[in-house]
Amino acid sequence: MTAVHRTVDAVWKLESARIIAGLTRLVHDVGLAEEFAQDALVAALEQWPVAGVPDKPGAWLTTIAKRRAIDHIRRSQLLDRKREELARDLDEQPDREPDDVLRLMFISCHPVLPTPARVALTLRLIGGLTAAEIGRAFLTTEARITQRIAAAKQTLAEQRIPFEIPAGSELTARLSAVLEVLYLIFNEGYAASAGADLIRADLCLEALRLGRQLAELAPDEPEVHGLVALMEIQASRSATRTGPDGEPVQLHEQNRARWDQLLIRRGFTAMLRARDLGRPPGPYVLQAAIAVCHAQARTAEDTDWAQIAALYDALARLLPTPVVKLNRAVAVGMAAGPRAGLDLVDELLSDPALQNYHLLPGVRGDLLARLDRPAEARREFERAAALTANAAERDFLLRRAARLPGSAPAQPTLGQAAAEFLSRDDLDAQTLRSYAQTLRQLSRTLGESLPLAELTPDRLAQTFTLAWDEAAARTWNRHRSAVRSFSAFAGLPDLARTLDRRTETPSHRRALDLAALWARDLPLRERTLWRLLAESAAGPRRVLALNVEDLELDERRAWTGRAWLGWRSQTAALLPDLLAGRERGPVFLADRRRGPGRPPAAADVCPHTGRTRLSYERAEYLFKQATGHTLRDLRDS
Repeated sequence: MTAVHRTVDAVWKLESARIIAGLTRLVHDVGLAEEFAQDALVAALEQWPVAGVPDKPGAWLTTIAKRRAIDHIRRSQLLDRKREELARDLDEQPDREPDDVLRLMFISCHPVLPTPARVALTLRLIGGLTAAEIGRAFLTTEARITQRIAAAKQTLAEQRIPFEIPAGSELTARLSAVLEVLYLIFNEGYAASAGADLIRADLCLEALRLGRQLAELAPDEPEVHGLVALMEIQASRSATRTGPDGEPVQLHEQNRARWDQLLIRRGFTAMLRARDLGRPPGPYVLQAAIAVCHAQARTAEDTDWAQIAALYDALARLLPTPVVKLNRAVAVGMAAGPRAGLDLVDELLSDPALQNYHLLPGVRGDLLARLDRPAEARREFERAAALTANAAERDFLLRRAARLPGSAPAQPTLGQAAAEFLSRDDLDAQTLRSYAQTLRQLSRTLGESLPLAELTPDRLAQTFTLAWDEAAARTWNRHRSAVRSFSAFAGLPDLARTLDRRTETPSHRRALDLAALWARDLPLRERTLWRLLAESAAGPRRVLALNVEDLELDERRAWTGRAWLGWRSQTAALLPDLLAGRERGPVFLADRRRGPGRPPAAADVCPHTGRTRLSYERAEYLFKQATGHTLRDLRDS
């Protein structure tokens, strides 16, 4: 990535929420607003490397995005009543609506959306996080987050949600989701889930700014003040959380004289406001009370761990999530000794939500080191390093592992045996991919440095069940077969002997009703794609790879590089409208341009619109949403 591209990326993360919020106020559609902002981003990627970065890059992006909005409104014949307002908004002075981002947050958290979609959409629009970063924050997949965001935007557009801050009882009802979003934005800034840096100060500052605004908007809500107190006190340590080279510095090793006393006083003030309201403490007030305990201790040795453990007990009763229980185990380990903490951590090893959470082995490694069990601690730190996506944290964990005394792990290890097993030349490509999926998951969960001698059937069964207990019988049996093959190769007893083979029942899916499908009011792109798949009987990827210049419309066929693909009258009637005069580029286009993180290949970009080729994953998702079937079911109908 060039220096200019890094600048564009940094400016985007800082300014995107404000730009999208201002555009939403103009066009009243979150999806359209983000599209216009993305248009400005693409323009910056094209122009800044040639013309240089402007003096006011945020204002430049805002101006370009608003010009796109004007063009849209003009095409929609709405310019007359908007002319004077839009002319004023084109001025590069900052927007006169300081609460636009807050309005955007309440739209993103509207009750018409399910809670997971509210949080994901707000993190995307307000925090500027990628779907992968949001997925890690929620301990779920990037694909699932992408689906939530797309569905949320569509719902908001269909419901025509007003761009306003709620009032009265509606404000109170919607605060919970807003607070959760602010909390996650701050956490992503305070301890970045991915990238080279541990801290993303821009996200911390944005979360604090919005939290302070929210506290003024809802002065009678103790949880708002509790969250503000928590963020203020946590942010006070930012300067001491990393060393000279960006490496993490643990809490007990930080120079407390460098903690920001102004932020601490602000945090104490917010905590007093929460307590003065006289209501039972909620999750954020309890977490703020824990932060206050740390801030009041002059040295690490003065920390009142018994009080912190008691606060975590109360928090776990109120919010019994796996992460809260893990934090409680840390506090108990400090208050009552590492053995008590380890017992609590070991109870969480069977929790699926923590299966790939790097802090679980990280905490366990710390407790094992304090119990003078260095070999086990080293393996846990190495496993935690393999699970984290943050480079600074990974290096820190590996250094902790390397500093532990003792000899190298016994040979052979799980990682070495798995690598040898997968390097065989007698496996076909499909079998190799299947075996690799199984062994990668086992190595991530158990640790690559685990000696094979310690890999027992009971230990593997626990890990296996944790990973695939909810999987279909066919998937369960496939992974079980891979374990048996690996056991034989490594000269081990059958590690899968306690795992029963599951009965595979054939699925009886309802037939796809094509007549009912064609009778529906479908978008032009989907109708054309689905008709073409049904009439050509070609594979979805083959159809999605078609370019306009490959088509022979009069002959009702297209050349795919190795054979002709044909269609019938219904597709022939739809294609001209879909192409709309385009002469080159992909036939089927995505809804919007891609962002800078994933630059598309030149062949996948339409020269007329700048949009990219519709992906197979997106096409599959749209069809499943509409019918419950896969695109291959359509082809085979």
